[in-house]
Amino acid sequence: MRSASDRPDVTVVIVNYNTRAELERCLTAVGKDQRVVVVDNDSQDGSASWVAETHPEVQLIANSQNVGFGTACNQGLDASATSLTLILNADAAPEPGAIEELASVFQDPDVTAAGGRLLDPNGNVQNSTANRLTLWAVFCEQLGLEKLFPNSRVLSPYWTTRRLTEMSEVEQVMGACLMLRTGAARFDERFFLYCEDTELCHRLRQQGKILYVPNAKFRHSLGASSADNRARAVSLYNRGKELYFSLHHGPFAALLCWLIDRLGALARFVAFGLASLLTLFALTGLRKRAALWVKVLSAPVRGPRTPRDTEQ
Repeated sequence: MRSASDRPDVTVVIVNYNTRAELERCLTAVGKDQRVVVVDNDSQDGSASWVAETHPEVQLIANSQNVGFGTACNQGLDASATSLTLILNADAAPEPGAIEELASVFQDPDVTAAGGRLLDPNGNVQNSTANRLTLWAVFCEQLGLEKLFPNSRVLSPYWTTRRLTEMSEVEQVMGACLMLRTGAARFDERFFLYCEDTELCHRLRQQGKILYVPNAKFRHSLGASSADNRARAVSLYNRGKELYFSLHHGPFAALLCWLIDRLGALARFVAFGLASLLTLFALTGLRKRAALWVKVLSAPVRGPRTPRDTEQ
């Protein structure tokens, strides 16, 4: 176990929403000698009471409602009393030395943020770094081109992680594992879930370098908190992209993003609907997938209300 003098000047902020089992693994991996703030977004699985009872060393912020990821992260940033803060998903667990490895790159005063290598439970590398979000990237995503041509820089322009083998300067790192200088920036609370990290990195990039640090490894069970409602997750992701374009590129770009997102959903509905029809609706999986994209197509343009919406 590390001594207090060996501990990096980092506060780990973990936002939790109904992922108690993952949170247990995360806190075990982080260790009791690390400063930790857990922000619970009104989980219904007993997460908050479990943390209070079993981890008195953890600072717990228990919200009475789900305020969204970005707002909860800001609560954690406000509670951080260290020079660095690591935003870490409850379903992401650091391997030994990972937090120290990330913190070490901030010895360079030009570094404003950094992210580690995310690995799935089988040890496969997950996407955790990306280029700037553009309409062309959204088009390639929605038409499935990035999956068909994953090695093409033209048809798969967004995700960059699998092209990086060493520490590199990047445009953005994912909020599942994002270390930044405390006080450098806050999340935009108009984002409820998804793309809030993209927007934050857009602003952090203007302050200095963002680094991908592959030697800092974290095990990540991707999407644990949203796995039970895929249609809602996709709709929120689309909404996040559209809001990003609205904020940084104007209403016309946001409208184009909205159209591209709906084009992608429509194409998927037609594909799965026809496949279901050709199999005489015998395959439940095809029917469910077609129904999923109907829900995405009919999702409201505006996402869930956030605290900032209430203030305005």
